[in-house]
Amino acid sequence: MEQAAVIILNFNGLHFLKQFLPSVAKFSIGHRVIVADNSSTDASLAFLQENYPQVEIIAFQENYGFAKGYDEALKQIDNKYSILLNSDVEVTENWINPIIEFMETDDKIAACQPKIRAYHQKDTFEHAGAAGGFIDILGYPFCRGRIFDTLERDDGQYDDIRKIFWATGACFFVKTKIYQRLGGLDPIFHAHMEEIDFCWRVNAAGYHVYFYPKSIIYHVGGGTMPASNPRKTYLNFRNSTGVLYKNVSSKTLWWKIPAKILIDLLAAVKFVASGKIKDAQAVILGNFHFLANISKWHKRREVSKALVPGKINKIIYPGILVFERYLKQRKRFSQLRF
Repeated sequence: MEQAAVIILNFNGLHFLKQFLPSVAKFSIGHRVIVADNSSTDASLAFLQENYPQVEIIAFQENYGFAKGYDEALKQIDNKYSILLNSDVEVTENWINPIIEFMETDDKIAACQPKIRAYHQKDTFEHAGAAGGFIDILGYPFCRGRIFDTLERDDGQYDDIRKIFWATGACFFVKTKIYQRLGGLDPIFHAHMEEIDFCWRVNAAGYHVYFYPKSIIYHVGGGTMPASNPRKTYLNFRNSTGVLYKNVSSKTLWWKIPAKILIDLLAAVKFVASGKIKDAQAVILGNFHFLANISKWHKRREVSKALVPGKINKIIYPGILVFERYLKQRKRFSQLRF
């Protein structure tokens, strides 16, 4: 069994370390457990040193954010496998070894995720990953078990090992050298959608991303930024447009970006109708800031294209998810037709 490095990024997350580190320490025997600390000002480091001397600490002198924080941490990792684990995750017995054993069967498997259930409703899939992630032709992400804000109960309907488009950043298994070779998580995103962008590169480079159902974790979700936070809305809409811009072909870029922004504006109207004015403003601001900084996004696009000039495999949903969900009322992954 290859030893993996479990890396938990932390910033003033003492309450999560107290709540969830016990399960990680208990069920990760034989693997490294590392807390990469983004210059916390709470008692996180003192707590770790006093209570978990077996846990390694990488202490940054500044807050790098989510994406760059992991990039800096993985520069110091020499294990074949790295597991990027959110601090608000409860893991279960034997959550690591089956996935590592599966990934060892094929050199082309670059990344994998376990089944993600909701911590506060443990029979239900969780928003950030569920049973594996996909995107539609305009870059809107969804999962087996979650379409937009509709979550399915886990009745074993997705208990098959399956190739997916993206794996959740909440619990992201990756071969370290491939992570480093493909540029890791892009700091331009700061947080949200950076794992989808990375998995796009993985797919374009000819590697595979998988969902493995026998490993199960429970994710609080919104632990560092609740779903109702307009800042999260801003990042989700800005970054989803950024993911699309960075990765689609030049032949389709000219129409997909305007179409994506137009549908986002419809989402803003829906927020207004629901009385969520700040979220509507966040949608508009997110896309405005994307357009205002498009030269920066273009530079990141050029970097990605230089890293992975290949064509992507055909696991992008060929339709537009907004129409499927709100016009055709398809709320479950099983109702979609690839």
